[in-house]
Amino acid sequence: MAGAVKSNKIKKTATSDWMEIEKQRGISVATSVMAFDYADHKINILDTPGHQDFAEDTFRTLTAVDSVIIVVDIAKGVEAQTRKLMEVCRMRKTPVIVFVNKMDRDGKDPFDLLDEIEEELQIKVRPLSWPIDMGQRFKGVYNIFEQKLDLYTPSKQVVTESVEFKDIQSPELEKYIETSLAQKLREDVELIEGVYPEFDVDTYLRGDIAPVFFGSALNNFGVKELLDCFIRIAPSPRPVQAIEREVIPEEDNFSGFIFKIHANMDPNHRSCIAFVKICSGRFERNANYKHVRFGKMMRFSSPTAFMAQKKETVDEAFAGDIIGLPDTGNFKIGDTLTAGEELHFKGLPSFSPEMFKYIENADPMKTKQLNKGIEQLMDEGVAQLFINQFNGRKIIGTVGQLQFEVIQYRLLHEYGAQCKWEPISLYKACWIESDNMQMLDAFKKRKAQYMALDKEGRDVYLADSAYVLTMAQNDFPDIKFHFTSEF
Repeated sequence: MAGAVKSNKIKKTATSDWMEIEKQRGISVATSVMAFDYADHKINILDTPGHQDFAEDTFRTLTAVDSVIIVVDIAKGVEAQTRKLMEVCRMRKTPVIVFVNKMDRDGKDPFDLLDEIEEELQIKVRPLSWPIDMGQRFKGVYNIFEQKLDLYTPSKQVVTESVEFKDIQSPELEKYIETSLAQKLREDVELIEGVYPEFDVDTYLRGDIAPVFFGSALNNFGVKELLDCFIRIAPSPRPVQAIEREVIPEEDNFSGFIFKIHANMDPNHRSCIAFVKICSGRFERNANYKHVRFGKMMRFSSPTAFMAQKKETVDEAFAGDIIGLPDTGNFKIGDTLTAGEELHFKGLPSFSPEMFKYIENADPMKTKQLNKGIEQLMDEGVAQLFINQFNGRKIIGTVGQLQFEVIQYRLLHEYGAQCKWEPISLYKACWIESDNMQMLDAFKKRKAQYMALDKEGRDVYLADSAYVLTMAQNDFPDIKFHFTSEF
């Protein structure tokens, strides 16, 4: 219930949707952070936006988590978004649990859905609970992990009771569900035991197998089973790989990195908040910490913890926690804070954009404001900037159309700069590198008008069609083409 978006007559939008464009569209474009206690454990949830145009935000958020719960709709199955998310999880070996939602509606056959998840997400699955029918006829789930039968009565207020059930072969089962359903459940569970690998926690922690749960989140059904299993098998804060060394959460000294910056949260104050994932040690309010990129010490008098939109000042926080620091332009995504040590956490991934436009200044008197606005919004990670080496023009690359509107709106309202977009026909941007410098130079010469630099000054090849890209990969075998910029 914490972050539920409810409407009332006075204020029709969720408090977290503070931008005018969000209110007009009725969607949220930012990750929200929540922390809560459950069964003597503290859980930090980073809830990411579902809208595909804001996938970048979601991908970056994944760098700050220790485990992932993927929610799959029983009717829609695996969506395009989820495939990309899974790529990031695979890249980082993040353990994944799948929750199949909306079982109180009709959808795909559970076995078909499991096959789809395995195929689309390229990960082995193992059901730890199994649904008894679905839609109007949904009777509940059998919890294979704890050998319990959880019966479902449609009500959002009451969490339904569960019955211990060690042996589903016993005729007792028919007391709770109809004979035909009991028979089907026995057959399904037998099939599961025969077909799917035995569940092993270590395999899950390595990211090689995903346990699957079924339920209906809106009716608060199946969520408790998920959480109970989650606190038993999911990892506590894990070591984080820095360039210099591996950082262990139990260390005494504080370290953390910034994975997200939210600009202009309060338009009256132009305030930004930098989200910090604490990797080790203990963070204290008003203590001095080193900003590694600047090489200077800073102190923070009002660090905040989050519960959806509510913020409260915290005096201390520990490894695994997410805190917000007020930012007056000191931070960029990926910056490191430490107790004094020189540490650089590995870069956060940027995905190859799928839409491109030239950005042009619509008001020559405001060039300075436009450049500042573009620089700050790119630091925030709203989109990616490429400078064409052939004609020197700036190209903005985004994952979705909506980001162009957000950029234009924010440049005008936050920086007083007007921009206009001009079309450019491109298929993909890929970062290129090679040990064969001769081949790299030959490639750059041949593709001169399609070469650009990103804001870090790395070479980017802007392919104008899938065919041209495939030909380039075949003609230049020694060149590596990367579709994420973390390599």
